[in-house]
Amino acid sequence: MRKYIILLGVSVLYACSLRAQTYTSYTTTENETWKVGKETLKNKTTISPILEITGNEDGMDFRAWGTTFNELDWDAFNLLTREEQDEVMYNLFSPEGDLRFTHGRVSMNANDYARSWYSCSEVSGDFELRYFNIERDKRNIIPLARAAQKYCPNLQLFMSPWSPPAWMKINQDYPVLSSQHNQLDPRKNYLLYMDDGKGNNPDEMKLLGDRNGVFPRRLASQDYFIKDPRYLQCYADMFCKFIDLYAEQGLPITKVMYQNEAYSYTPYPGCAWTAEGTLLFNNEYLAPTLSKKHPEVELWIGTFNTNRLDYVEKILDDSTLQKNIKGVGTQWECRNNLPQMRKRYPNLRFMQSESECGNGRMDWKAGEHTFFLISDNLGHGCEEYYNWNFILQDNGMSPWGWSQNALIQVDSKTRKMRYTAEYFAYKHFCHFVASGTKIIGYNGREHSKTPVVVFRSDKGYIITAGNFTDEIQSTCIKIGKKFLSLNLQPHSFNTFVEK
Repeated sequence: MRKYIILLGVSVLYACSLRAQTYTSYTTTENETWKVGKETLKNKTTISPILEITGNEDGMDFRAWGTTFNELDWDAFNLLTREEQDEVMYNLFSPEGDLRFTHGRVSMNANDYARSWYSCSEVSGDFELRYFNIERDKRNIIPLARAAQKYCPNLQLFMSPWSPPAWMKINQDYPVLSSQHNQLDPRKNYLLYMDDGKGNNPDEMKLLGDRNGVFPRRLASQDYFIKDPRYLQCYADMFCKFIDLYAEQGLPITKVMYQNEAYSYTPYPGCAWTAEGTLLFNNEYLAPTLSKKHPEVELWIGTFNTNRLDYVEKILDDSTLQKNIKGVGTQWECRNNLPQMRKRYPNLRFMQSESECGNGRMDWKAGEHTFFLISDNLGHGCEEYYNWNFILQDNGMSPWGWSQNALIQVDSKTRKMRYTAEYFAYKHFCHFVASGTKIIGYNGREHSKTPVVVFRSDKGYIITAGNFTDEIQSTCIKIGKKFLSLNLQPHSFNTFVEK
């Protein structure tokens, strides 16, 4: 009997050692998606490893993938047949689908991918919220979320507003700056910097990615929200009312943030906040109101979309705020701050709350950029990652004159859909990296054309690697005492999963 047990143990160890020798590879190029192959660990290598994995790394737990429910997504979704709609939601939200999203994002009041401006509170001075409602959400946002919920019954939502109701703002309108796409009186533009208003540039919002310097170039000189106690308390009450009404629809909101992109001074729905105003509202109104009425809902701070680290620290260094919040939402330029922020605030959680939204071309280059963004955000400590629009028609034009990308593009004339390169960029991560998977290695921004991230699940290692160059790129990862040597095809997304 003892001999049998020993032999069985040796057999198990031998089987495990064999399992660890081979990786299934998945490769996507512009001309061929999800090609399956095999890679084998080797005892030697001719090139220096870019990462060394010992097996003792603690790593950081990844928690969730998500996307956003917007009105223009609903419009594109409704161009499809019922069978196609089911296919899309299965692929995005089913645990057996491609992307396996489990979280969603919604906005209180309109965002820039609503059909037009609206708010849940249109009656000026309604501090009792007698007329607060989500009737427009019931027609557009909630049906889209329910379609996802069919395949993900435990769908969780996080919410942030783009703009408070217009009657709660100093300019009495939903944008921050005037443009040809809104009706804001241009004479009010001076409120942003308290100057002549000539330095304002609403088209700054159209630039993609890093804007070649500090963003924003200038900071707002005052809060656009009216800092009267009645307004501040009413706004905090709105958050709780919104949570109540969504719960009645069977859609739980589990996180809230006070503002989307307080540092984008927009011609579409937006609201500029100073650091002082941010701390006042979150610490003295939103946090205590949420704690009293919805203690089960987490308060996060964000979304931060600035690389002005000193300004972010001015908010996050506040000891009261640190006690009130669970984490930080970052997007766009704030990605540049992640290494410093993670080190300075080790007790806070981080999410990437909105992947960059592109320029409407929905091409392979956009997919490469998104693959890098996912790599860089996860590699620098984001435990949740949210896509922006998941389905749009044509070139994704918004009512405010900005074309953006989506994971699925629908031709409005033929009603035919296609999965874009960004869809497959996500799939190379989402399909394998589930909640509880640990992020244990990243090769850094110095390899932005060939980013590599290493994960460890309960089934083994998962490695994602991109090659955005015109040549085959040879790279190597040391795993224990062996080497995974790879030849990455030009302009390719790759995932390697331990068998």
